Amino acid sequence: MTWEVLSMIGTIAFAVSGAIIAMEEEYDIFGVYILGIVTAFGGGAIRNLLIGVPVSALWEQGLFFQIALLSITAVFLFPSNLLKHWQRWGNLFDAFGLSAFAIQGAIYVSNMNHPLSAVIVAAVLTGIGGGIIRDLLAGRKPIVLRSEIYAVWAILAGILIGLKIASNSWELYILFGLVTIMRVLSYTYNWKLPIRRLGAN
Repeated sequence: MTWEVLSMIGTIAFAVSGAIIAMEEEYDIFGVYILGIVTAFGGGAIRNLLIGVPVSALWEQGLFFQIALLSITAVFLFPSNLLKHWQRWGNLFDAFGLSAFAIQGAIYVSNMNHPLSAVIVAAVLTGIGGGIIRDLLAGRKPIVLRSEIYAVWAILAGILIGLKIASNSWELYILFGLVTIMRVLSYTYNWKLPIRRLGAN
């Protein structure tokens, strides 16, 4: 049940995030749906490729595709005058998606009895993969690679789940809240990892 709840939260959050960015870039309705779907399912597809699960397994998630499509439709039909104010919530939805999918990916691989390293990689790829694909398709530099601390929180989720520190439902929900809060704090206060610049400034 926890896995399904996190999957639902992540699907809605990343589908909305992708749709908002598509509309910011003035994509047409087809582009909005494509970017929303890719953001919601891209990370899981990459993870499945690396752990040997057929990508076709994604097509078995009919309910989540329906949830994603409904979420994108709701955003697309949202009144424009209100959506302008709502866009500031895009980062919050991105934080929800990162947290939910990082934990979901870690649980998925941990249940397959893979080693800690694989659990961490799965957490990172599932948590950030869709966002990277979204940003690339939107013609933006991926936020995870250049901006506030982002992937570190997915790594944290992977470590805690891989070491069985967070295993039962209430521990996983607490971890979801922790990762979300840390992601929100990192973009609110502009926390960054060290940067090495080459060349003259």
